[in-house]
Amino acid sequence: MSFFDKIFGGKNEAPDQKHFWKKIESEEDLAKAIEHSYEHKIAVFKHSTSCFISRTVLKNFEKEVEHSDQPVEVYYLDLLAYRPISNKIAEDLGIRHESPQLIVIENGKPVNSASHQDISLSQIV
Repeated sequence: MSFFDKIFGGKNEAPDQKHFWKKIESEEDLAKAIEHSYEHKIAVFKHSTSCFISRTVLKNFEKEVEHSDQPVEVYYLDLLAYRPISNKIAEDLGIRHESPQLIVIENGKPVNSASHQDISLSQIV
């Protein structure tokens, strides 16, 4: 790993997976996540593993979740590995694709979305 990869993250380096993330890796995973939105709000974090900005926003968001006493159900989508699922989210929910992006879903519908530095736990709770 090069010096810059150590500082900024490698191009295909996955983030350290925190215990609270639920991964979306298939259309079935997405369908289950949306099903859960009928019980309580959920959020999908769309992350580009090759982007320094996305990685920084992800780390900041993870810190917020870790230090919160609010229970949240958050899903993680690796955009590079699962771009067709990201496209499906954009199409089905009518939310323009951005990266990084947080989409909050309640009762099967998007109720909030944010990208880049606007991503915050406050969008969910």
